[in-house]
Amino acid sequence: MKANPTTRSRAKTLRRNLTDAERILWARIKGRQINDWQFRKQHPVGPYIADFACVRARLIIEVDGATHTENKQIAYDLRRSAYLREQGWHVHRIWNIDIYDNLNAVLDGIHALLPPP
Repeated sequence: MKANPTTRSRAKTLRRNLTDAERILWARIKGRQINDWQFRKQHPVGPYIADFACVRARLIIEVDGATHTENKQIAYDLRRSAYLREQGWHVHRIWNIDIYDNLNAVLDGIHALLPPP
């Protein structure tokens, strides 16, 4: 499903304004650094924008901060993840703090979700 022009425009803006945690993770997954798997940042999927997506593996990586602990945001994330799963994607959520404190474990976790090359 192709994203509408508004979603594509928002994704373009988000690509230029990554959070600190997203920037750190992107530096380690861009350019096929994980077993030659290509990731895209701020990738539109239907009405949503995935923080990072490996299209070939149908894997979405979401980087969550403190706002994702609020009830309204939790409900939104559940609806969003359900939609993405219905579209054939696997959604993997990572906390900002894990990127800051244990980046190698985060990368190992992503690597484990990808099929062998």
